[in-house]
Amino acid sequence: MLRFLAQTLRDYHHVGAIAPSSRSLARALAAPLRSRPHQGPMRILEVGPGTGALTRGILEQLHPGDSLTLCEINPNFVAYLEHRFATDPEFAPWANSTQILCKPVEELAMTSSFHHIVCGLPFNNFLPETVQMIFAKFEALLLPRGTVNFFEYAGIRWLKRLVSSKSERERVHAVEQVLKKLISHHQVNQKLVLWNLPPAWARSLQFD
Repeated sequence: MLRFLAQTLRDYHHVGAIAPSSRSLARALAAPLRSRPHQGPMRILEVGPGTGALTRGILEQLHPGDSLTLCEINPNFVAYLEHRFATDPEFAPWANSTQILCKPVEELAMTSSFHHIVCGLPFNNFLPETVQMIFAKFEALLLPRGTVNFFEYAGIRWLKRLVSSKSERERVHAVEQVLKKLISHHQVNQKLVLWNLPPAWARSLQFD
């Protein structure tokens, strides 16, 4: 928790949270992973894993032979994740099945493909063009019948508009329009997770 708070204070733009996600939210986001859209081992991508709060839910859904790729831009979080996979009893059994990359998802090779994607990025902190680019990348990386699973804090855009400058309100509104369009066209499931700080919507999108 202290490590998470320290990184939040240093880089709130990319961390975008005041506390790690709860186990309830992690399990809600990982629930669609129970669907195995293709025969054989499953490949999962997690984007923005931070300290691994959402990763725990993913690991609960993995089967022998599955693989997990973590894409994290913060080198301090990468070091912490590497330590967790070496020492944490929940993580260590999957160390040999997990690849940790220190890079933005936009730089992930297009030769990669995944059955499901779980994302912990704070989209409401980004430019709308960045949000569009990231979801376009997700769609390109996702195999047919797979899902993109992400969360939004309940009421966060309303709160941002309440306390922000005009230019910031305009940015937040533009991001909202991008997300609303994606949700209206591609959302297949949503769940309000109250047991989280703050409460959050877990959303699942499908592009085919």
